[in-house]
This record gives sequence, C-alpha cells and structure tokens, in this order.
Amino acid sequence: MHFLVIEDNRTLARALKHHFNDLGHAVTCVDDGELGVQFLTQENCDCCILDLNLPSMSGLEVLEKTRLAGVQTPVIVLTARDELADRIKGLDGGADDYLTKPFEMDELDARIRALLRRRPQQASKTTRLGQLTIHHDGRFASHHSDNIPLSRKEFAALEALNDSREQLMPKSRLISQIYGVGAEINDATVEVLVSRLRKKLKPYAITIKTVRGVGYYLEEQD
Repeated sequence: MHFLVIEDNRTLARALKHHFNDLGHAVTCVDDGELGVQFLTQENCDCCILDLNLPSMSGLEVLEKTRLAGVQTPVIVLTARDELADRIKGLDGGADDYLTKPFEMDELDARIRALLRRRPQQASKTTRLGQLTIHHDGRFASHHSDNIPLSRKEFAALEALNDSREQLMPKSRLISQIYGVGAEINDATVEVLVSRLRKKLKPYAITIKTVRGVGYYLEEQD
C-alpha cells in the first residue's frame, strides 16, 4: 500500500516513513498544505495521515479542498490539538479518524486497518494470480496452503505489478509504488529486487517481463 504523510515535523515524518517502510508499504512525505492538496488530487494513495498545523494551508483547508474535489482517500488527522471542538471540526471537515499527539504507533496501525476494512473497494482481500493467491491484508502470497517466502519489498513489488496486470509499469512508477514518490532509489536496486521476485514466481508459471529501459509487466504462462 501507499501512504501519504502530510506533516511539517520532519522528525515525526521520518519516523512514520521508516515505520511504514518496515511494514512493506510505500510512503510519500510532504511538509506543506498546498503540496498535500496537489498530491491528493493528482496521485493515488491508500491512506493519508494529516497534521492540522501546516505551512501555507492548514490541514482543515486541505480536507476541505480535497473533499470538494471528490477525493475519497481515507484521512487520519494526527495533531496536537486535543480539544473537543478541534476533533469535531476535523471529523466534520472530512477526516475519517482523529488521533492526538503523543500517540502509540500500534494504535495508529490499528486505526488504519479499521479504516481500510471499511472501504468498499477492500471487500475482496485476496486476488488470484495464476497459481497464486495474493493476500492483501496479511501481505503474503500462497500456493494452495503453502506460503511463498517473499520479503516485504518483494511483496510490494508483486502487489504493484499485479494491480497493473498485463500493462506495462514504468520503472519510475514501480519505484514510487514500493518506496514512495521522490524516493532516492537507483535503477540497480529495483532491478535486483525484480530479479529476486522473478525467480520466486517462476515455479508458479508467472513471469515478469522486462521492456529494457522502460519498465515491467506480469505474464501468466499456460
């Protein structure tokens, strides 16, 4: 999954990024309200974690503008404002949940899981890919009752490629899906990751095809 963190406290933003990266998710961090609006209206992400006190535009304004634009991305407000009036404003303004600082990462994780369970498009928690079943909630792939030994980044790559199955995924987009927009990841790192994943998928008649210099796509073999 891809998380957007709109937070101007760089220490906290880095901590959130490292936490979600360790769980195998891509994370994009922005520290400005206007940039947050641009990303939410122009890019796809699965969940947004939003501070209220931001430069150039408050978190409440970010909510108002993006909801008016039709953005349905789940948003969790993460803020030091703990007054009842602030919580009501945030929830009435379009937030799906509201968590005050300081907070525990485990609670944030639980709230995100609850949010994503409520999304209609998450009704199907598994996807079939050839001989494999991709378990999106548990973030693993299986063949019958056997789990496929995939690292978190390998699973993220598989999930991203499967989402655009039979379509070419540019290498730059794959990097964004795995590591987050703007991540400083070189091509060699992604090529090694894809090579490892390709070897693990081969026994199950699934091939990752490479279009040199452009990107990758999945192909199921008979």
